[in-house]
Formats: sequence, structure tokens, C-alpha cells
Amino acid sequence: MTIIFQILGITIGLGFLIFIHELGHFTAAKMCKVRILTFAFGFGPDLIKYIYKGTKYCIKAIPFGGFVAMAGENPEEATGGDGEYLSLKWYKKIWISFAGPFLNYVLAVFMFTLVFNIWGAVKMPMDSSIGAVIKNHPAAIAGLMPGDKIKSIDGVNINTWNDLNDNLKDKADKQISFVIERENHSFELSMTATKNPITGAATIGISPVKTKVGFFKSIYIGIETSIVQTIMPVVYLTGKIKSLEKPDISGPIGIIQVIANTTKSGMQDYLKLIAVISIALGLFNLFPIPMVDGGMILLFLVEGIIRKQISPKVVQVYNTIGLVIIIGILIFATYSDILRLGIGKLFAK
Repeated sequence: MTIIFQILGITIGLGFLIFIHELGHFTAAKMCKVRILTFAFGFGPDLIKYIYKGTKYCIKAIPFGGFVAMAGENPEEATGGDGEYLSLKWYKKIWISFAGPFLNYVLAVFMFTLVFNIWGAVKMPMDSSIGAVIKNHPAAIAGLMPGDKIKSIDGVNINTWNDLNDNLKDKADKQISFVIERENHSFELSMTATKNPITGAATIGISPVKTKVGFFKSIYIGIETSIVQTIMPVVYLTGKIKSLEKPDISGPIGIIQVIANTTKSGMQDYLKLIAVISIALGLFNLFPIPMVDGGMILLFLVEGIIRKQISPKVVQVYNTIGLVIIIGILIFATYSDILRLGIGKLFAK
């Protein structure tokens, strides 16, 4: 039964995120009066389809992903006529490309707002007290409890949550020694931290004390959290590039594994994770990589600067380069996942 819930959590979560992303492109294209040929949820053969005003709306057999097929989107097939994507002004094409990631961010803010309004937001304590322990995570398995204080990590004194985060973040997949204080008694224990597949930071499944907040405060914290979740991976990747180190990133296997585990931790943690992944999806698509949304935004920005439409041949070569880069990233991330997790750990018991 647990595995069924995990599979449902993965399918619904990832499918919904990609659907929202494509819905952004679809809505923006409609606003720009582009003819939409197909708006599909999933891949493979059609399970359900409905044609309305020349657009095929369909649900396909494989519920991961989706796509929006627009008239004149393929450089080889574009005729330059009205209603074609590549015939639009450069700023309209930028808007269509931007709308997918933008809707991912809107969804993330909504999810965070919902979680903070229902379950409360973190109130950072003055010390290193634990407010909550997430089920099935390293801290819970090791026996940590709400109210415990972390006094040291691998011999380094811990006084605040900032100390805790600073000393924990680079220890993913490593055995860590803790000194814990509980009701004026101290004891030692050890555990292996897991890795947040989005930020790459180590996590043991604990959080500070939470406090109830109002609706408007929840929106503010939701926006603030979304900004932080955007900055963290950018700072991490920038640091790795500057130091010429290999970044520790997760691919589909790592993301599927963490969603599967989070389905056992409750709706609050599941919704927060979906929000974080939604930001990661939106952020990745804004990177200036050819073929993804950010790469297309860059291409059309150049088009606006030179005041001349870029030729279909250039667009085709540009997309081919992007496809090679994306496949390379996917292979690297998947290989890293397999080395770190092993296929057998995908669905943890």
C-alpha cells in the first residue's frame, strides 16, 4: 500500500508541475493569438482527446510531462503567416517563453502560502532547539525528539540554527556525530544525512518551532521563501563553477526518490516539496541554455536588439546545440543519482 501511495505521489506531483508549466505557455500563446495545434498532458498514445476550435486537447498514456504544439513553431514548417509562433514580435515570443516558468513560481507561492497558513511558519529560536522531527528521516530514525537541543556536530559547538545549517550543509551522505541535550542530560548519537535533491544541501529532517500566521503574512512568507529557494541553488552552482568543482546535482531518479519518501511524511511536507520542485523547474527553464525557455528568451532578446528576425536555420542549429547540452546534463545528473542512491533505494521501505 505504501508503494502505491508513493507512485501516486510521484505521478500526481510531477505531472501537475509540468502541466502547470505548459499551461503558462498555452495561456500566453492564446493571449498573443497564436494557433494552438495540440495541448497535451503526458506523452504516448492518446487516452482521451477533444478537438475544440482547431485545437486538440488530450490526456496521454504516460502521465509525466506534457507539451503545447503551436503553429509555425518548427522553423522548417514556418510559413511566416498570421497566427504562427515564429511570426510574432520578439517581445511576444519572450512572453510566451517566460509564462511557463512564471506560472511555476505562482504555483510555488500558492503552495507555500497554503502550508504556512494551515500549519504555521517557522519561528527561528535563539538557540538550537528542535521544533519538529519529520517521520522516516534520519533524525527521526536516530531517535531525536521535539525539544532536543543540538550542542555539537562532529565536535563543532552549535549555539544557533545558523550554526547548525552552516555545519550541516556540506555533509550530505556522510556519517555525522551529534551531541544532543535532552532535559539537562547530554548524549551522543550519529546518523547519515541525506541530500536535498534541489539545493544539494544536507538534511536530517528537523525544523525549528512553528507558529500560526495570518493569510496575508502567509503570502509574504511564501514569496520570501520562493526567493530564498531561488537564490540558494544559484549561489551553490556559482560557487562550484568559480572553484571549478563538479556540482552535486540530482536528476529524475533523485527527485523521484525524495518525493516517494516525502509521501510518508504527511501532506504538509509533500506540498512544500512540490513547491520547491516547482521553483527548481521554473529556475532551470530560465537558465540561458539553448532550447529551454531561458535560451529562447535570450535568442529573442537578441532579435529585438538587432531589429531583425533570426533565420529559421539559426534557430534550428541553436536548438540542436541546446538539445545536446540538456541530454548531457540529464546523463550526468542520472549517473550521479545512480551512484549515490542505487536503483534499489528508489522506494525506501
